[in-house]
Amino acid sequence: MAESKESPSVAVERALAILEAVASRADGLTNAEISSKLNIPKSSASYILRTLESNGYLRRDEETAHYRAGVKVLSLSRSALSGLDVRDVAIPFMRDIVENTRLTCHLAILDGSSAVYVEKVEAPGFLKVDTWVGRRMLVHTTSVGKALAAYLPHGRVQKILETAGMEKRTPHSITTPAKYFKELERVRELGYALDNEENSVGARCFAAPIFNQSDEIEASLGLSGTVQQVNSETLPQLSEQLKEATRRISRQLGWRGLRKKVVAS
Repeated sequence: MAESKESPSVAVERALAILEAVASRADGLTNAEISSKLNIPKSSASYILRTLESNGYLRRDEETAHYRAGVKVLSLSRSALSGLDVRDVAIPFMRDIVENTRLTCHLAILDGSSAVYVEKVEAPGFLKVDTWVGRRMLVHTTSVGKALAAYLPHGRVQKILETAGMEKRTPHSITTPAKYFKELERVRELGYALDNEENSVGARCFAAPIFNQSDEIEASLGLSGTVQQVNSETLPQLSEQLKEATRRISRQLGWRGLRKKVVAS
């Protein structure tokens, strides 16, 4: 479809898809990669990219020709995040737990079929976790995703799995709904979720749920480290620290200490 003939709704959908695709890659994407990934004609992709760049939503690296998120996107994300009460409440607890555990801490919420990081406190030291605020994560392979899904109605989780699929990220990933629902039962029993090298080999993460004033799942708080840092000896104590932090955050959000039962429908 020629640029002049392209309907406004199609152009908007393509522009949003381009922004999401670029934001999902830390090193950015080229015009050709975007065109191939999103099945958009190169001429249309080029036109949209130039428009987004000229308005500050994207920036182009002259050497690599890769497009990355621009300053305007960052300003929009700050505005959106500022309205999240859970983020304001959680930040002090996140800083404390990172100081005590020396692990990286993430706050995540459910958006559609993905867990999205809305805050991050990096652990001190040279080893850094390759994550960022706004990154979308799979619900079935991550601890923050499991902690969110464990307290959703069965039918909603089933729909999420159908929509997002169950990609095998590592040899340890859960790839069948039956095993995943069994895993969610375990999450509810223990009070925390574990990603045992299921999303990234060599990394072990665990997360606990945060509830709101309606006793519904609001967010999840996760800690990430290496398999050496998080092991059978350290996990029991670390998970108790995390659960205590999420309980305190939940209470500040108005949680009454009740856990919402999962509806099997």
